[in-house]
Amino acid sequence: MLLNRATAEGIRDGSVTAVFRRWEVPRARPGGRQRTVAGVIRFISVDPVVGELTDEDAKSAGLPSAEALRKADRGDRGGRLYRIGVTFDRPDERLTLREQLPSPTEVAAIDDALDRLDRARRTGPWTREVLGLIESRPGIRAPELAESLGRDTRPFKADVRKLKELGLTCSLAVGYRLSPRGEAYLRAQ
Repeated sequence: MLLNRATAEGIRDGSVTAVFRRWEVPRARPGGRQRTVAGVIRFISVDPVVGELTDEDAKSAGLPSAEALRKADRGDRGGRLYRIGVTFDRPDERLTLREQLPSPTEVAAIDDALDRLDRARRTGPWTREVLGLIESRPGIRAPELAESLGRDTRPFKADVRKLKELGLTCSLAVGYRLSPRGEAYLRAQ
């Protein structure tokens, strides 16, 4: 579920306790978690909306009125409207990780993790090629990076997210860059 920065930060500071989404079937489960730009959030409840939206519903979503919530809903998209109770769970540990320069032991662990990702790909190794591409072309849009490798954009983005899980890359407003951890890792090679 995509959340804009204001909503994610509202969840972090407690001013937003619910989000509303229109789905054919729920895409979140109570107890589930999701990373956002403001940290990791947890889903408390997922309930179909019964009846009219209220000003109380709007305030829980960080909006001024039921009217504003109805406008944001855009009910013309089909599906059923769900109220998803949310709370802040924890800061995103990747933010801290990407600033930490790896020790020699951690460089070996990163090597092992990248080797596992490479072995899992039927088409062969990809991790270091993508790291090198991001290093040489920071701030370039994912479709352009993917095309330069002859790849489709969606799987390319999924691969970059795997590198981000290891603290090696950072997303920018446009494109990516290596994190300090990723730069140090490549220098250690």
